[in-house]
Amino acid sequence: MMLATALIAIDTTVLATAVPAIVKDLGGFESFPWLFSIYLLTMTVLVPVYAKLADMIGRRPLMLFGIAVFLIASILCGFAWDMPSLIVFRAIQGIGAGAIQPLTITVIGDIYTIQERARIQGYIGSVWAAASIIGPTLGAVFSELNAWRWIFFINIPLCLLAGWLILRNLKESVPKRRHRIDYAGALLLTFALTALILAILEGGHAWAWDSWQSIGLFAGSGVLLIAFFFVERHAAEPVLPLAIFRRPVIAASTSIGFIFGVALIGLTAYTPTYLQVGAGVSPFVGGIALAAMLLGWPIAAAISGRLFLTRGFRFTIALGALLALVGSIGLAATAATPEPWLVAGMSLVIGFGFGWCAAPTLVATQASVPWEERAVATGTIMFTRSFGQAIGAAILGAIANSVIAEHGGVTTDPATIIAASTAVFVAVAAVLVVHFGLALAFPNDRRLKQTEGWAASSLTESIADG
Repeated sequence: MMLATALIAIDTTVLATAVPAIVKDLGGFESFPWLFSIYLLTMTVLVPVYAKLADMIGRRPLMLFGIAVFLIASILCGFAWDMPSLIVFRAIQGIGAGAIQPLTITVIGDIYTIQERARIQGYIGSVWAAASIIGPTLGAVFSELNAWRWIFFINIPLCLLAGWLILRNLKESVPKRRHRIDYAGALLLTFALTALILAILEGGHAWAWDSWQSIGLFAGSGVLLIAFFFVERHAAEPVLPLAIFRRPVIAASTSIGFIFGVALIGLTAYTPTYLQVGAGVSPFVGGIALAAMLLGWPIAAAISGRLFLTRGFRFTIALGALLALVGSIGLAATAATPEPWLVAGMSLVIGFGFGWCAAPTLVATQASVPWEERAVATGTIMFTRSFGQAIGAAILGAIANSVIAEHGGVTTDPATIIAASTAVFVAVAAVLVVHFGLALAFPNDRRLKQTEGWAASSLTESIADG
């Protein structure tokens, strides 16, 4: 599972530093943001569909399908002949990644006990932390060697090894029964989310917010979502059971996950530029400051198990949310005078907070449902986090652009970037106030049984008191 996660983690981080080399070779500078947008789009919208299918036919076949698609798309990306072809192949990569990312987390929930899951989540977090350093480094090296295509070709051995390990080690027994696949719901949800996320990602960039493109996409998404809700109420096996959101643990976890995504994109997207332009540090130093957050996250996730098993989920999540809030307030309060060591310290505190929120909410969600609903529940959490990042990118981007415009629109001016970044950090702190409030409202689990046999009914009973 860690190798499968590494596929997505490295692919997510390796491309950014290779963009100049790609544009130099293929051209299409004005289109390169689509390399990221289209990947995020196809990966995100298919998560609910993959999650439902995984509960119906099992995790193993879909994991292998996702790896196969990702492998083929990586090869195609390596042979891309112009920017449009590379964008199309990145979209196909996202289709494969949409199966790999949530299902690796789901399998962890299947094969490990509650006591073990937080530690394993910490290992998964360490993969992302390592990728945040390895990925950009590989991208820079391949760019310097004028061999950017190898950022995609390196996926070939990784995909083959990950597929072989899954074939060899992942055994599962799926209950044999006849299923009625919700084709209408899957199509409506996919098209609705595609229109909505596309409008959010490209609004204010590719077209104006009040343009016919934005209005049409938002309106079309709204109509499709209304149709989706109607279809799901009458579907025999809905692709996204709406009743799942009436469960307190899942409703709380998805709300926290959405806010978490908004805050995360604000910090990861703006901190490096804030330091590089505002403080005049090198890209390496700016990356190290941000990496402090990615270091604190897996460490906190790894030790969160002992905390939530002794003090409870709500205590652990609230403590993590408080740490993240304190770190974000400190970052916003000191943003006027950028200091790399100070940013790194605040990022470390925020990372610890995120680790104590992300892992327990996921473990609680997985433990609250039976096997046949675990992929849907996990996929819902992953989707809301990604959706939060898309929303956050649009809102925080609009805030930053507004401040930049007020300062003359010069993006190379340190004072302008400091002012814009400060506004973003203040907005992130405000978002994390809401995050802390949701954490305090997380269902009470004071009667949680610390045994391997903790079932959905145990959790349901334990949170009823809260």
